[in-house]
Amino acid sequence: MPNETAPRYADPLVTRYASPEMASIFADLTRFKQWRRLWIALAEAERELGLPISEEQLAEMRAHAEDIDIARADELERKLRHDVMAHVHTFGEQCPGARPIIHLGATSCYVTDNSELWQIREGLKLLRARIVGLIANVADFARTWRAQPALGYTHFQPAQLTTVGKRATLWLHDFVEDLLEIEYRLDRLAFRGLKGTTGTQASFLELFDGDHARVRELEARVAKKMGFERVAPVTGQTYSRKQDWQVLQALSGVAQSVHKFANDIRLLQHLKEIEEPFGSSQIGSSAMAYKRNPMRSERATGLARWVVNVVQNASMTASEQWFERTLDDSANRRLAIPHAFLGADALLILTTNIAKGLVVYPAMIEQHIRQELPFMATENLLMAAVRAGGDRQLLHETMRVHSQAAGDTVKAGGRNDLLERLAGDPGFPLETAEIARELEPMRFVGRAPEQVDEYLNEVVAPILAARASLKPPETEVKV
Repeated sequence: MPNETAPRYADPLVTRYASPEMASIFADLTRFKQWRRLWIALAEAERELGLPISEEQLAEMRAHAEDIDIARADELERKLRHDVMAHVHTFGEQCPGARPIIHLGATSCYVTDNSELWQIREGLKLLRARIVGLIANVADFARTWRAQPALGYTHFQPAQLTTVGKRATLWLHDFVEDLLEIEYRLDRLAFRGLKGTTGTQASFLELFDGDHARVRELEARVAKKMGFERVAPVTGQTYSRKQDWQVLQALSGVAQSVHKFANDIRLLQHLKEIEEPFGSSQIGSSAMAYKRNPMRSERATGLARWVVNVVQNASMTASEQWFERTLDDSANRRLAIPHAFLGADALLILTTNIAKGLVVYPAMIEQHIRQELPFMATENLLMAAVRAGGDRQLLHETMRVHSQAAGDTVKAGGRNDLLERLAGDPGFPLETAEIARELEPMRFVGRAPEQVDEYLNEVVAPILAARASLKPPETEVKV
């Protein structure tokens, strides 16, 4: 036995980032309790369909459903080198009357695969509730700032204007797609069921004297007792590991969306346009006391990379399965699946916290617009000058010359003085007030405010209304 007082590695996904609720779903004790639920469900269904199992045996098993002696199971596993059989024996020692019928007809994957599918289902439910909460918060932000003009950026270079709210709908759209994908995976999640050692159900057919109908009914009843509507129609010893990949792909999608959102916040915070929440006692840097680093968004991008990459384990595991099964999936899945769920949980907690506390600085946004809008407005100014009686070709040359000169001034550290240059040129037919009218920022945002309203009202509001009962547990960002 290792020295229990010695320092031991603690998974930061559990100690720092994910919620107690998600950690509980994937805890060893939770899994072992599901094993016992599965053994009880199997015995109940076998009795219902005529096997000689007594009500006293079932009562004994139910009485010890959650009374798990993990120390004894660990002791037996070291001897037997088989985790499931260690728990079968531990359960049997507590239920001597039921011992002969525990695990009757089953193989290890009956409890391991089916309990993991239960964990995956409960994890998806928690993530679904969290992402609904995130969508609600980002939608509130988008509606609040629907008409605040802001520079758009392509290639992180100033581009045509958008609005702060319209940019938020881009984040929102990705999160909505992630919600729908998670729900699709929940709907498609299939219970492994009772398939036996190579998926043929031969042991159960033997128990029921060749009665195929009762074997099928047995599987349906156990699935129902465990809360599953779908059962995999065919399996080997394990359910297809492609199902793990499909689920982890959905979680990877969440991580991709968070990464994009958090990176945008990091860049906007550099521009001093939008900041993530910053605590009144928070320290941005141990050396530079003035700093307000976007540490939550940086953490989000770091964790997101982890979740995006974990899915590659599921890809390789699905690829590497031989025939009816091979055991090289086991150790990998013990790490990859819980880590993907704990990571996605941490990401949604963190991103919701950021979205709730975003701070917008309109004055800085408007300053950036003033620096760039004169260049973007040259085509509008050219058309207005032509309408005022000017020669389009001569005006184009005037605009070109003054734009280049103003650009050189900006690059030399000066202020963009294009408008003053144009207003002071006797050959340019617009007065200063007329030029200013052409540079009203709202003239350059297109349908951005209306697009925000349409998207929120037509897409997001119905989604939130249909899921109003989904309330994620309140979870604080720990650090």
